[in-house]
Amino acid sequence: MKKNLFKYALLFTMAALFSVNQSFSQSGTTENERIEELSEKLNDLRHRFDRLEKLNEDLLWFQMVGDVANIDKVYITGPPNPHIKNPTAMGAGNPIKFWNYVFIPKNLDPEKKYPLLVFPHGGVHGDFTTYYQHIIREMMAQGYIVVAPEYRGSTGYGKNQYERIDYGGLENEDVYAARNWMIDNYEFVDKNRVGIIGWSHGGMIALMNIFEHPKDYQVAFAGVPVSDLISRMGYQTQGYRDLYSADYHMGKTVYEDVEAYKKRSPAWNAHKFQNTPLLIHTNTNDDDVNVLEVEHMIKSLKAENKKFEYEIYQDVEGGHSFDRIDTQVGQEIRVKIYKFLTQNLNPPTPIKTVKELKKAAYRF
Repeated sequence: MKKNLFKYALLFTMAALFSVNQSFSQSGTTENERIEELSEKLNDLRHRFDRLEKLNEDLLWFQMVGDVANIDKVYITGPPNPHIKNPTAMGAGNPIKFWNYVFIPKNLDPEKKYPLLVFPHGGVHGDFTTYYQHIIREMMAQGYIVVAPEYRGSTGYGKNQYERIDYGGLENEDVYAARNWMIDNYEFVDKNRVGIIGWSHGGMIALMNIFEHPKDYQVAFAGVPVSDLISRMGYQTQGYRDLYSADYHMGKTVYEDVEAYKKRSPAWNAHKFQNTPLLIHTNTNDDDVNVLEVEHMIKSLKAENKKFEYEIYQDVEGGHSFDRIDTQVGQEIRVKIYKFLTQNLNPPTPIKTVKELKKAAYRF
């Protein structure tokens, strides 16, 4: 499947570049104008390739977890885009629309109630991929229903959706809308047993959701969460900083609007936390979210006298992905996470040991 997609993408690229070259030769444009136009065309092509890859991922989900889960993809709405170029245009104030993966255990009894896990993906412009296949299988085995929102700014849905990103802002409300949609549409979802779980940027969204909607989540896990955008801009590359200050993104650098970056950083919003059962994990050799960010989050919660649990792992193999990958230590840590969730969500068949986790996650 992936080989075929690559072949089609390559042919498509060659045809597109040939078309651009032909237009150049006929238009009499300057070399700089040609380079700029070509750059724009290539950027547009990248979004088309991302859509092809997303279609491939959709098929892979059915292949990898379809034996244990009923899988659906639902199209719902979130708050309107606050960055409309023409606010008086037709439909300018309409809610944005976005997709969500839904995973429901195949052995579910529709006459009973089941706990819900809201599972936002990580990445500045990420998406929910089969990177999480074993984790979804583990959740299905325990009897969790899972919704994974492809909130605004997610990759794989075209340039327009990509540029609707509202990092640390309304994307949090998209995730909350997914939670509410599940409760409103599935009678077997127990509205009193809802948790949120996420890693990296997904961990940041988990934190912001329990800060803003504390009564609507019974538990939260934030793994290696992005926690302080101000410090993050300091240790990341210039290319990363440029992404945030793009017109369709934050639009300004930290220097130009430090308050906007504080507003979107969990560590600067710890005062909002109302003691939802919370577990935070970080790793000292994280090569993406530096441990100093999460330490700031932990210290901020402590300074506010908040009750929560955390663990700072010391140089565990895997760096940023240390508890999501298929190593023995990664599996052991996930068992810890599931035990914490179980205390508050009471799934029908909780995972208690690594042996049970392996039986759930792997086919043999």
